[in-house]
Amino acid sequence: MQRTKKNDWSPLPHSDEDRERAKSVPDTPQTRAPTYRLAWDDEEFMTRRELRPVRLQLELLKPDMVLAERGIESTVILFGGARIPEPGGEAWAAKNEVQKKNLLANAKYYDEAREFARLCSQHSASYGYREFVVVTGGGPGVMEAGNRGATDVDAPSIGLNIVLPHEQAPNPYVTPELCFNFHYFAIRKMHFVMRAKAVAVFPGGFGTMDEFFETLTLIQTGRMERVPVICFGKSFWERAVDLDFLAEQGTISPGDQDIIDFVDTAQEAWDVIARFYEIDGGK
Repeated sequence: MQRTKKNDWSPLPHSDEDRERAKSVPDTPQTRAPTYRLAWDDEEFMTRRELRPVRLQLELLKPDMVLAERGIESTVILFGGARIPEPGGEAWAAKNEVQKKNLLANAKYYDEAREFARLCSQHSASYGYREFVVVTGGGPGVMEAGNRGATDVDAPSIGLNIVLPHEQAPNPYVTPELCFNFHYFAIRKMHFVMRAKAVAVFPGGFGTMDEFFETLTLIQTGRMERVPVICFGKSFWERAVDLDFLAEQGTISPGDQDIIDFVDTAQEAWDVIARFYEIDGGK
């Protein structure tokens, strides 16, 4: 038997071989019946409600295998709003003049996300793009800026897209071979943090808040190793999330706020990471 991968030999037929054999059987009422399809090659069967545990496992396994085969060991996450435009672009998500004004003002974070991703990717090059690889949600706005910053220096970057009613096609800067699509938010969020060496959070909405607070919870409860969590735009986050108020109320512990570093520029953010990991050049 021929095998396409090293150490892939087995005296038993592989599933890809049996799938091809199944296509060559005589066309009869029996072979046309849905029950005759190989179970794992039967799309209708695989999407049944009862198969959810299997789909959850597959959605966890597929990206993990691809990233491992690529040799990617650690990542830098960029969370942030899909609605934030590129400077000079259109505030397409604005529903009124106030939103338009604010979205255009927040366009500066597109540039900072792009520059931050560029800095991370330049450092990643010294590891053969195995460490500090940029990962985003793969969509527009801040996510696009992150993947674009990696592309600016010819570095690979990861996009973890998800099927949504109104969004979202992958942005054109994600490395095609590292572009994934998810059905389950929970599994997608696991893949964000599984390899994270740093988390950068830019202004955003409910999705960004969800990802941000899940990361904080994992670190606060000791379910995740402490890594730099860097919020871009102190003035934005002071109004969006009043952590001092939570500490005063006793709903978080004094000092829990110290999990987060606030910055305004890409260089400040990279300096936080460099200090944390004692990388040469960290200020």
